[in-house]
Amino acid sequence: MKALDGLVAIVTGGGHGLGATVTQHYVAAGASVMICGRNLASLEAVKAKLEPRLAAGQRVEIVAADVAVPGQVDTVVAETLKRLGRIDVLVNNAGIYGPMGRIDEVDWKEWTEAISINLMGTVYPSRAVLPHYLERGRGKIINISGGGATNPLPGISAYAASKAAVVRFTETMALEVKDRRIEVNAIAPGLLATRLTDQLLAAGPAKVGQAFYERVSKTIKDGGTPLAVPAKLCVWLASAASNGITGKLIAAVWDPYENFPQHLAELNGTDIYTLRRIVPKDRGMGWGNDP
Repeated sequence: MKALDGLVAIVTGGGHGLGATVTQHYVAAGASVMICGRNLASLEAVKAKLEPRLAAGQRVEIVAADVAVPGQVDTVVAETLKRLGRIDVLVNNAGIYGPMGRIDEVDWKEWTEAISINLMGTVYPSRAVLPHYLERGRGKIINISGGGATNPLPGISAYAASKAAVVRFTETMALEVKDRRIEVNAIAPGLLATRLTDQLLAAGPAKVGQAFYERVSKTIKDGGTPLAVPAKLCVWLASAASNGITGKLIAAVWDPYENFPQHLAELNGTDIYTLRRIVPKDRGMGWGNDP
């Protein structure tokens, strides 16, 4: 059997980049997939490419939808249940960088739109599939985070703030449903050579900072993180191999996640692979009143 044989997944932002690659890997692993995104033509292209690879009983379905609009998300969930019968996995991949520049100089409407897509477009789909998961007694949610979650990104504040919020939401929702066999995790995919990165480089060092611009430029020149790397992690998190692992931020490039099941008690009993506050003693300093 393949890792995802018979499973049904929703992948948001599935018409290009990482979302399209995750969909490809899910199909290869045996899953049927509903992909959604704002550009219908892109979704149709992904579907056409994958249809010749489908095994008996496998399907790829598409719905044009904006994850920042709750009614459209409700339609995606309803259509998935109608066409594919159930939902086992939700991959909240849709996201944008948003405006680039100092916070008082960027367009406020664009800033809040980025929050709506990156954060609300993760929270609401998770909320929308939850009744179905609770009824079935199981389900998995995979949220795509990024470098903005663990490091400040001057000049890309909407992205950084929203991605940090996605991780804290992941941790919180995971605890809310931990006893219901519903697992919620976030992944840091690495620096990918996608159209989002192209937008960042096009903005230039004046908008995103010279040091960050140079680092991204060098990484992308060297090829960046292959899209297959985070897609492989998404397959693993959707599979039975990851059962019991929840509420974690996992770096696709660096973390030895395939060994995590051997350390399940330590993962569930500590705050490793989560976002936490750094206090003086964490850096070997003797001052401060933190325990």
